[in-house]
Amino acid sequence: MERYASVERITNETQISLSLNIDGEGKSELETGVPFFSHMLDLFTKHGQFNLSVDAKGDIEVDDHHTTEDIGICIGQALREALGDKRGIKRYGNAFVPMDEALAQVVVDLSNRPHLEMRAEFPSSKVGTFDTELVHEFLWKLALEARMNLHVIVHYGHNTHHMIEAVFKALGRALDEATTIDPRIKGVPSTKGML
Repeated sequence: MERYASVERITNETQISLSLNIDGEGKSELETGVPFFSHMLDLFTKHGQFNLSVDAKGDIEVDDHHTTEDIGICIGQALREALGDKRGIKRYGNAFVPMDEALAQVVVDLSNRPHLEMRAEFPSSKVGTFDTELVHEFLWKLALEARMNLHVIVHYGHNTHHMIEAVFKALGRALDEATTIDPRIKGVPSTKGML
């Protein structure tokens, strides 16, 4: 059974059409209007082995906030829908990714209990035109809408681009692990009987 979902979100600030295939090939088609963020989503998709299509038009003449936030909302909603009842998934994922001098770790639990814990201090407030505070905004909305427990730790680094790149690669890899079907798991991986 294909684990796929598509989402549309239309507000006065953004118009987004998005599709996600969990069991993909690492292929992305991205039109976000936010070049650095598109680069990060491409890395996330490649390292997660997802297929992700995003067509987003937002009020980037103001700033990148609404577009970045709303794409996080849409990816989270698509991930939650595509996972269905989560039968047979590993549920937990953990990935360390080095990027030159930077090292990031992402740990996820597809628990149906949304929470973001982030430990990262970026040396620069911008990468190109992208506000680095939007990394937290994206991750929080993703965790909230996917209803997952998401821990992000940048252990060290001094190049902000490298640090954020390591986070997005680790996020993809951790989610790839957590969404993997394990044939040993019968039902959902919880003593509660549901996630």
